[in-house]
Amino acid sequence: MLTWPQRAERVASVYPVENFDTVEESAPVDANVHGQVPPLRLLTFNIQTGIKTSAYRHYVTKGWKHVLPHKSRAKNLTRIAELVASFDFVGLQEIDGGSLRSGFVNQVEYLAHHGQFRYWYAQTNRDLGRIAQHGNGILSRIEPRELQDHKLPGAIPGRGAVVMRIPYAGDDLVVVMLHLSLGRRSRTRQLAYVAELIGQERQVVLMGDMNAPLSRLLQDSALAKLDLCSAADNVAPTYPAWNPSFALDHVLVSPSLNITDYEVLNCRLSDHRPIAVEISAAARPIL
Repeated sequence: MLTWPQRAERVASVYPVENFDTVEESAPVDANVHGQVPPLRLLTFNIQTGIKTSAYRHYVTKGWKHVLPHKSRAKNLTRIAELVASFDFVGLQEIDGGSLRSGFVNQVEYLAHHGQFRYWYAQTNRDLGRIAQHGNGILSRIEPRELQDHKLPGAIPGRGAVVMRIPYAGDDLVVVMLHLSLGRRSRTRQLAYVAELIGQERQVVLMGDMNAPLSRLLQDSALAKLDLCSAADNVAPTYPAWNPSFALDHVLVSPSLNITDYEVLNCRLSDHRPIAVEISAAARPIL
């Protein structure tokens, strides 16, 4: 079992969705009568704070949307809520935790309510007060056993990882959702930090916007010693959403988990495309 490093930023609180009598119970995670463990459906998505981008020039011509509110953001966020609603666990990057640009709406909480998730957590990595609350988020239908908020090392502060431990297949499943730096040197430090967190775990899912090709992650970083596998033999590009050319978003799993489905979803709700995977594991006795 993982001993959580003392250098972790803090043990985080997961917030249950309130006043949702229609929310379904947490997804089953134990073996059924046939000894099979039900699969889990996972999604990772960099939502660019709810901004839809359709061309490189929009980073300039529509750059003001990164600091000021606009009604199109709310409409796009509703479309994202419809997209994520069919998954058991969702990792979100580039969320706004409730500031001027989002109309003071915590986007993770909004998606939890509209997607009818029981549990959610918003991680703030760049706190600019009322101007911007930039970070990551998670949505889960399964109650976590533990969740931690980690601030990742790097030349420029502002990158983070959320580590969630949930029961699955008679064991713990450790899901790490993260957003890595653009600079290779900082990414190297960040991956070494994450590798230390998960090095002794049997069931791991590492997912998020990693800003690097798969070869650098699995062959040229501290992850190389962990035997993690890509969710797909042929990794599809995820960026930019309007003409995908680069595989920057990834889902990596430990060998004890099987990927039964993998797809980069064809949608243009951000400047990245989301990745959907379905995982399964053989039933094992509770330790």
